[in-house]
Amino acid sequence: MIKLEDVSFSYNNFEVLSNISLEVSDGEFVAVLGKNGAGKSTFLKLLNALLLPYSGNIYINGRNTKDQKSTYAIRSEACLVLQNPDNQIIHSIVEEDVAFGPENLGLLKEEIQSRISKALKLVKMEEYAKSAVSELSGGQKQKIAVAGVLAMNPKCLLLDEITTMLDAESKRDILNIIKDINEKSRTTVIMVTHDEEEIVLANRVLVFGKGKILLDSSTKNIFYNAELTNRLHIKKPKIIEFVQKLKDKDINIKEQIILENECFEFLEKKLKFKQKMK
Repeated sequence: MIKLEDVSFSYNNFEVLSNISLEVSDGEFVAVLGKNGAGKSTFLKLLNALLLPYSGNIYINGRNTKDQKSTYAIRSEACLVLQNPDNQIIHSIVEEDVAFGPENLGLLKEEIQSRISKALKLVKMEEYAKSAVSELSGGQKQKIAVAGVLAMNPKCLLLDEITTMLDAESKRDILNIIKDINEKSRTTVIMVTHDEEEIVLANRVLVFGKGKILLDSSTKNIFYNAELTNRLHIKKPKIIEFVQKLKDKDINIKEQIILENECFEFLEKKLKFKQKMK
């Protein structure tokens, strides 16, 4: 889906990214970490062809971002959602804003309406189709920004700290939507975040720093490596603390559990095994 070959990028002669090479496959969920100024947002904008590399090449689904003829196709397939939805929403009525992307694809009216309805249903905002965007909460606006991107039927979602401005409930809703889309549609997700609750949703973690990718690892490997979590200043999810308490009770757990549903499945199997032994 995504391939970077020796990619470098500079702002005013200051090199933000230096000789980055990377591949991301279809359906992967990648969390991107790093300190402020590490180049995370720049990385997403390069993948969306909003920025072009100073040197090297970036391929999105086989298309080079430097090829101007491919720019629109790339932005239709690798869609960027910004941290502040007010910087992304351009129409005053919800359904008109969600329609913007599909309309620019030149789709028939019936197909556009179908995509609007589907996208709003996915983010649980179908009842607000005729509402004014100005009347929505921050969380609702972010859902509309996500819906506008989903209406494009993207192959890849590029998410730049999209839950930072949200309350706990809106954050949970958005994350459930993103995870569901990744799992059911095999949509590739690349998400910049600092939040451990979001990191655990990913199956791969990239850590940016000093213009480089300092670490490329599985999510489970990071959370079960105390040295890494301390060095990266990442809090361990509460579920890992719970698993550790189970181990302290001499419950044998070989799996690296980082999600609640994984823990529930393990405990369910354990209980069924005990019942059979009786």
